[in-house]
Amino acid sequence: MRETKQAFTLSPELLPRHLGIIMDGNGRWATKRGLPRSAGHTAGAAVFKKIARYCSSIGIRYLTVYAFSTENWSRPPEEVGALMILFKQYLQESLRDFRDDDIKVNFIGDTSRFPANLQKLIAETADVCRNRKGMVLNIAMNYGGRTELIRAVKKIAEKVAAGVLRPEEITEQTLSDSLYTAGQPDVDLIMRPSGEKRLSNFLLWQSAYAEFISMDVLWPDFTPENLNRALTEFAHRSRRFGGV
Repeated sequence: MRETKQAFTLSPELLPRHLGIIMDGNGRWATKRGLPRSAGHTAGAAVFKKIARYCSSIGIRYLTVYAFSTENWSRPPEEVGALMILFKQYLQESLRDFRDDDIKVNFIGDTSRFPANLQKLIAETADVCRNRKGMVLNIAMNYGGRTELIRAVKKIAEKVAAGVLRPEEITEQTLSDSLYTAGQPDVDLIMRPSGEKRLSNFLLWQSAYAEFISMDVLWPDFTPENLNRALTEFAHRSRRFGGV
């Protein structure tokens, strides 16, 4: 069922062009209710769909969500296995349910470590919406900011070794163009529900001048109204980018 657009009056020019969300608190949400952690991830996946559609409806141009970090492999095997099943289910549903949504899904991170059937669904999902013109939705899976930077540096080093780039020609733009998010604007606002106040290896380069908002609500309880409050706070912040 398609979500109803919530009333929101913030002018489009005051919205972040690029919003990052660290979807945190699924496990704690489940534990508080005496449920397995996998139940929290299932509830969080439903919220993700709702919030992604809502962001698209109000004019967010780029949304990056942290779905699975490079560090998450260290979680209990049964939780990682449940997440793999959930990712597969989500992608299958997305191919069906998001068919009419003008959302371009892009996966960032090293997806080669995932099971072959999940890799196939990732490729199929990205291909189906390749020519869409609406909001770009980056889903960070097996993603880590430091790993992304190492990957970018290696790509640049290969160009230098091949003689197509001189070291003195390397600029900030050179590195930006070598990231998973090449061609996209830097993130303007990073939101983290659950009350935690750290980046956890998320968009390290892209967040150099991002605003950060932490909210004391676990991700499965997160609503469009929570997002509205964060966006309103962002709109009232003074962003000087190092100037006066």
